[in-house]
Amino acid sequence: MSEMDDKSIIIIKKVKKGHGGHHGGAWKVAFADFVTAMMALFIVLWVLGQDEEIKQGVAGYFKDPVGFANKQSIIGASQTPAIVDMGIMNEAAQREAEKDILNKLAEKLTSELAEDEALKNFIDKIKFEIADEGLRIEMLESSDNVFFEVGTSTLNNTAKNLLKKIGESISHMPNKIIIEGHTDSRPFAHGRVSGFTNFELSTDRANSARRALVVSGVSDEQIDQIRGYADKRLRDKTDPYSLVNRRISIILKFSEFEK
Repeated sequence: MSEMDDKSIIIIKKVKKGHGGHHGGAWKVAFADFVTAMMALFIVLWVLGQDEEIKQGVAGYFKDPVGFANKQSIIGASQTPAIVDMGIMNEAAQREAEKDILNKLAEKLTSELAEDEALKNFIDKIKFEIADEGLRIEMLESSDNVFFEVGTSTLNNTAKNLLKKIGESISHMPNKIIIEGHTDSRPFAHGRVSGFTNFELSTDRANSARRALVVSGVSDEQIDQIRGYADKRLRDKTDPYSLVNRRISIILKFSEFEK
């Protein structure tokens, strides 16, 4: 054997290390940054669309997150205390979405009344407004238009037709409904003798409206409350005897009040 045969041959193998191609994780970091930026943009746009109290609350969180977490008051530039957490922010967003839906319902109903030859002259007697509990629809009486026979809870044909139109529109809504009856401050004739007062009259009128709505498609399950306020919730406080105080109110409740 030769001398070369007695020596071991050593082979050195060099392995080149790369970045791993498409198996690397750099794209995940970039994607996460992108998603975070989009989330931040969404929150900023949402905050810009809120009222001043919400804006002050969000600003207060970033100024003092510890105090915020401990439910301490956050004083903004206006020195108005506000406490806002994500739950409240979510509720506020839900409320705004519901307001938009209910306002569109009011616009649709107004348009339908305007197109109805028999009812278009009564549009100014139907008032829509967003109240604390939800969308309030009010049927106001006047010297020209009275919806109930005097001193009774009997609806006339105009009132029945208006309630039919309203009922057809709100029966498709998921919102619970409150029906209120209101009177002016004129005492009910012979009320002291019979014990029948404006409280009974306003409640009976609310129930008459309820029956008309049910005939129009509103389900009994959708009706949440019947209220008779007599003259305790005057629309025109400067004139307790004004006919506008005699009215029926139909409220489509916000979901937070349905719990």
